[in-house]
Order: sequence, then C-alpha cells, then structure tokens
Amino acid sequence: MNELFPIYLKLDQVQTLVVGAGPVGLEKLEALIGNSPKANIHVVAKEVIPEFERFIADKTNVRLSQRAFELRDMERVDLIILATNNPEFNNQVRELASQNHILLNVADKPSLCDFYLGSVVQKGNLKIGISTNGKSPTIAKRLKEFLNDLLPEEIDQTLDLMQSMRNSLKGDFQEKIKVLNAHTKELLKNTSNDSAN
Repeated sequence: MNELFPIYLKLDQVQTLVVGAGPVGLEKLEALIGNSPKANIHVVAKEVIPEFERFIADKTNVRLSQRAFELRDMERVDLIILATNNPEFNNQVRELASQNHILLNVADKPSLCDFYLGSVVQKGNLKIGISTNGKSPTIAKRLKEFLNDLLPEEIDQTLDLMQSMRNSLKGDFQEKIKVLNAHTKELLKNTSNDSAN
C-alpha cells in the first residue's frame, strides 16, 4: 500500500541542494525548475556536463559550486537531492540529513529517500502528481502521457470559472461546498458525454 503523503512545495521559499551535475543531476534539476521556475537551488558538483551548464546559464536562482561536497553545503538547507553514483557518499549524507532534519532524495535509491520526485501532469494551474511508491517510474511516465492526452487544454479556463464562482458564493462553508460539488458533478457529466460522442 502506498502510504506516501502528497504535498506541493513552494520551492521559492525553501533552499534546495542538488549534489551532482551529470545526466541524472540535469534530469532532477529540469524537474525542479520545470515545476517551480523560481526555486532556490544550490548545485555542488566536481564535474559538470556541458548540457547542465547550458541549462543553468540564464537561471539566476540556480547557483553552481564546481567542487566536492562540503559539510557547510548543508547549512540552511531544507531539501537535498543526490544525483551521484557513490553509495558510500550517499549513505554518509543520509545520516547527516537525518541528524539535521533535512529531507533527502537519492536518485534511484528509494530506501534512502524521504521523498520521491514523481511524474507530474500540468495543464495551466492544474497539477497532478503521480506516485508508484518508487516501484515503477515507467508506469508513472505512461500514466502521465495518458492524463496529458485526456485532459482538455481548456481546463485552466474551467478552473478560473470555478474560482470566480467560489468567490461569489454567499453562505456558510457547508453550503458553498454543496453548490460547488453540484456544479463540478454536472461538469464531469458533460465532459464524459462529450468524450463518448
């Protein structure tokens, strides 16, 4: 059973450390920036691939220190993402992160992770996270493709209309929920009728 708790972080309000600037580090950084363009990120890596350098060239919120990891890199950090293939180092940082109450993600090592970077479907303001509990990133990727195709491009307009409706409703909380639930139920019925035709 998947007991992970899905949360959406405001990465522009926390400090993230990424260790590693190879292909896996680039993949992690692209995921972070793709979902949170203003994320505060410090990258530490001895070796940096050219694609990584090109990706961060115009990103003032990403700071690169081209050197080995040092303990001081963990100061005032909220999240750490390790993209290294050094098991001894990964285990050492796992211990340090636990001692300092810093959440850790280690690429391709679910047993060392406090959190996973799941597949994300995004259409405007709608964002859906997909988790397989670390078991199959491939299935998560396929579900992402399926949902991307399924969700209409106009979903953002619908979200704007729902927000306007919510803001204009009077009455207590329970009454507002009742009205909004009835409206969204009708929306879903219309959507499924359209797709059946």
